[in-house]
Amino acid sequence: MKQTILGAGGAVGIEVARALTAYTHDIRLVGRNPKKVNASDEVFKADLTNRDQVFHAVAGSGIVYLTLGFEYSTRVWKTQWPALIRNVIDACLEHQAKLVFFDNAYAIGGNHVNHITEDTPFRPSSQKGQVRAEVDEMLLQSIAKHHLQALIARAPDIFGDIKVNSILMHLVYDNLVRGEKAVWLCNADLVHSIGYTPELAKGTVMLGNTADAYNQIWNLPVDQQRITGKEWIQLFAQALDKNDAFDVLPAALVKELGVDNQIMHELFEMLYQYDRDYFFDSSKFNQRFNYTPISHAQAVQETVRRLA
Repeated sequence: MKQTILGAGGAVGIEVARALTAYTHDIRLVGRNPKKVNASDEVFKADLTNRDQVFHAVAGSGIVYLTLGFEYSTRVWKTQWPALIRNVIDACLEHQAKLVFFDNAYAIGGNHVNHITEDTPFRPSSQKGQVRAEVDEMLLQSIAKHHLQALIARAPDIFGDIKVNSILMHLVYDNLVRGEKAVWLCNADLVHSIGYTPELAKGTVMLGNTADAYNQIWNLPVDQQRITGKEWIQLFAQALDKNDAFDVLPAALVKELGVDNQIMHELFEMLYQYDRDYFFDSSKFNQRFNYTPISHAQAVQETVRRLA
């Protein structure tokens, strides 16, 4: 059975392709300029903002993984995400393919992030969160009303040796490697869950290849040890044999920097994830699969070793 990755060139898509070889070697990688991850991969060039090309990319697939990441821009997200989800849903329905949507937790806002489970209600407190809540609802409605076979595989922030879109890697790892102080946002003494990309990808394909996992939301496997921003910095400093000194960027400074820095501008509305405890609970997954996620410390050490 062919398993297809839409958005195969990003950090998550690459790791999903690697993890899929435990289940199949009939893997199709779809993107603007897809490159093989495994020797037997099929590469399929497509513009996934084009409805017809989405349908062509999905045709012949048994399972479709949506791991695409658009530019980190509220403006882009508002126009591109709803259209993409509608097209992917329609293509999967027409071609009778199952859909696995790799999602973040942006639809959950405010103090609900203190303890995120699959039952935590969608209460977005950001514009990007509103977009994610909209597309999640579209998918859940298609499951309920149109019998789409699909699941939402949800992750917190990510880190790993593929550093794209990882705040932890850019503000902590990169700074430490340069001999500079690490940087954290808002308050380094608060709990902050972060997922290890290879582990998240492994969980995603486990769900995709488990028949009774469909038609529901899953939080992907993350070490359940509650550690703070300061402790994340200490783990990386120890692994790199660097000083664990760090600076904290308060919200006001992030807003000021956002005047000239687009990433900081877009990040400002997401600071509710850093100014209070943020804990991502994956106990549903861990219990269902009798699974123990890789520890934070081991994941950090593995990341540093891969980048050495």
